[in-house]
Amino acid sequence: MASNSDSLKIKLTENFSEFSQLSDYSFMNSLKADPQSTIDGNDHKSRSVHSGHYVPVVPTPIPQPEYISHSNKLFKELGLSSDLTQDQNFCRFFSGDISVADYPMSPFGWATGYALSIYGTEYTQQCPFGTGNGYGDGRAISVFEGLFNGKRMEMQLKGGGPTPYCRGADGRAILRSSVREFLAQELMDALGIPTSRSLTLYVSRSEIVRRPWYSKGSKYFEPDIMIDNQAAITTRVAPSFLRVGQLELFARRVRNNAHDEALNELKMIVQHLIDRNYKDEIEYETSLESKVLKLASLYRSRLISLVVNWMRVGYCQGNFNSDNCAAGGFTLDYGPFGFCELFDPRFQPWTGGGEHFSFFNQPSAAEINFKTFCSTLSPLLSENKQDLEKLEQIENDFSELMNKELMKMWANKLGLEQYNETLINEFFNLMVISKADYTILFRKLSDIPNNMAFIRDSFYLPINNELNNRWEVWLENWQSFLNKEANIKAKSSSMKSINPIYTWREWMVVPAYEEAEKGNYDKIKELQFVFSNPYKEQPREIDQKYNRLKPSQYFNYGGVSHYSCSS
Repeated sequence: MASNSDSLKIKLTENFSEFSQLSDYSFMNSLKADPQSTIDGNDHKSRSVHSGHYVPVVPTPIPQPEYISHSNKLFKELGLSSDLTQDQNFCRFFSGDISVADYPMSPFGWATGYALSIYGTEYTQQCPFGTGNGYGDGRAISVFEGLFNGKRMEMQLKGGGPTPYCRGADGRAILRSSVREFLAQELMDALGIPTSRSLTLYVSRSEIVRRPWYSKGSKYFEPDIMIDNQAAITTRVAPSFLRVGQLELFARRVRNNAHDEALNELKMIVQHLIDRNYKDEIEYETSLESKVLKLASLYRSRLISLVVNWMRVGYCQGNFNSDNCAAGGFTLDYGPFGFCELFDPRFQPWTGGGEHFSFFNQPSAAEINFKTFCSTLSPLLSENKQDLEKLEQIENDFSELMNKELMKMWANKLGLEQYNETLINEFFNLMVISKADYTILFRKLSDIPNNMAFIRDSFYLPINNELNNRWEVWLENWQSFLNKEANIKAKSSSMKSINPIYTWREWMVVPAYEEAEKGNYDKIKELQFVFSNPYKEQPREIDQKYNRLKPSQYFNYGGVSHYSCSS
């Protein structure tokens, strides 16, 4: 007789035929294709796209694909058996060959256009036609949308070949950037931060693409050589891939009277965003105006929470333009990202990013993206002055709400019940002067030490007597606040739940993709394991390897301390 636990087990999807039955393409079914697109998705040359929400595109498969890894956690969440990674058609599909698609799957994928604003300034020159009608998913092609245990998810190939939005490039991603994105999504999810997710990672054993990169040991700021790279495809998964820049494209068309259907297309994409990412929080029967205002308020909360959590774990997006800002409120596009090791408020891993997208400037960048988001919604409220004023108020309150959440986060990281400006500002100053490691110091403080000896290993340089004394005074002041509050053991446990032990350290990830280039994927699997539980202490052997300061030789090292977006 079967036990209750056996009878409650959910049947896993075990083969590609069963997987195909999960398909449900709300994006293509409820939105409009570009009227100039092809019927069969054979649309791979750069061209202007003047209207419609997407272009049907068949991906270009990578030749001789080889499986590297998949996300065990995501597979379980989606009800997928790991046996699928041995299914030939599943592997072909997620390495770009969607000719294997079974009914009712779509025989083609889709790519979308979006606009670009950099720190609030609108750009069109990145578009090859100078109009903004050729900018969008140049190498990202969505190939599947379906319902998994009642939860809608979209699957997108990164590196699936050229689309009409491909600006003269090959539409490929390379192994290095694919490994980085695959692992980063795994880590961010385990850190408890909303993110696109990793499904699978494949490499081509025969297709080679050339990219600029850094020679070994290079101290140059920009890449100094061209190197051959293996083409790869990683599949990323999210409830949707709608971006602020995507909505912005349609709002610009309304403003410019681009075509007769411009306003309707904007309404459709906004309603689709609500259906995909906010349907549990916005009533379907209410007016469009009410939905828009509720959407703005909800997105504001999500975006603030997201960026505050980025700051909490030391993550820097590097290139937080409107087109890299997910309208669902999660982390998207792991290209020029990095994690702060040596604490520096101006930390910026991407050579093309500038200080405006640096670590401590992310709240400001988020606010500007939110202003862009609100401006895309305003045409839908143009007939009601009161609604426009409400939207403006939602927009204007962003900065105050962001600051409140940031203060709460900094207080929580230090175990304080309330934000103490003097104490925390002195802490930041000491971190900078002492050259502290962001992750290591906060984790050591989570043990609530009462003297310098316990935190001394958090610094990249020896601490002189003057600094030592300043730290001792700070620790004493900090302890005095903690002792007035809850019991110390509970406080320590709470701090450890938000201050991770293990973080992304680029110099640890480089060997993983370098070994992968030789066909050895052990380091990728090991990093997956370490990143799967970043708050939990690992066995001594793992801890000594992954919980340590950045070696001095990797400072100012091209491709490690800084890197271009040539991926």
